[in-house]
Amino acid sequence: MSELVLVERPQQYDGAVQVIRFNRPDKKNAITQDMYRIMADALEAGDDDVAVRVHVFLGAPGCFTAGNDLADFLGYAVNGRIGEGEVGRFLMGLANAKKPIVAGVDGLAIGVGVTMQFHCDMTFATARSEFRTPFVDLALVPEAGSSLLGPRVMGYQRAFAMLAAGVGFSGEDARDAGLVYKVVGEDELEISTLAAAETIASKPPEAMQIARELMRGGTREEVVGRIREESNRFSERLGSAEARAAFEAFLARSRKAG
Repeated sequence: MSELVLVERPQQYDGAVQVIRFNRPDKKNAITQDMYRIMADALEAGDDDVAVRVHVFLGAPGCFTAGNDLADFLGYAVNGRIGEGEVGRFLMGLANAKKPIVAGVDGLAIGVGVTMQFHCDMTFATARSEFRTPFVDLALVPEAGSSLLGPRVMGYQRAFAMLAAGVGFSGEDARDAGLVYKVVGEDELEISTLAAAETIASKPPEAMQIARELMRGGTREEVVGRIREESNRFSERLGSAEARAAFEAFLARSRKAG
């Protein structure tokens, strides 16, 4: 069985670029607890390795990630708080990352596939990309610090449309809202994303780290605190009658469609 997340440091970049690639295309790159573990481990290892200067997230053609694998998600969600375990490690890894993060998005980016972009320093996307969050539709709340970072990055009304009203954003919509740096062709996505990562990796690393921290405005502790608050609210919502009804309806639709 192939790895569901591939972690590579291509030789042409002398190990300075760490690529974390979703590799579950048959399930639209839906993320399991084990995949969160691999990604959290990679972020921690890359941050601790002086050779690594930038992290890159990539998906498959036509699908970045469909978000959480629902069956896997419900399995671990009922056994503890969302902020604990591998999901929490990954979210905190994003918030506390010492190295810049670049992403290339093509096609579906659902749930955490959207909210992780608020932690990226440069995101490239294709025009056919669709950024969408189902949190409130499932009677849940936004996660990954998006309730704080979303309004800051996109402005309140656009963030509300995406994170609360569940409005889908195309690649161009996301670029216009400030979530995406640049929209490129489908054949250019990986090339453009890795070229940007190579440029970042070529800069003096200490200066890059300081510049990044200054531009982020010293919000790390605030973001970490918001992730914890969201996780607590998320876990509370999972036990609500609204959420049970929403998940039952979702599963019924999925069975009917299948």
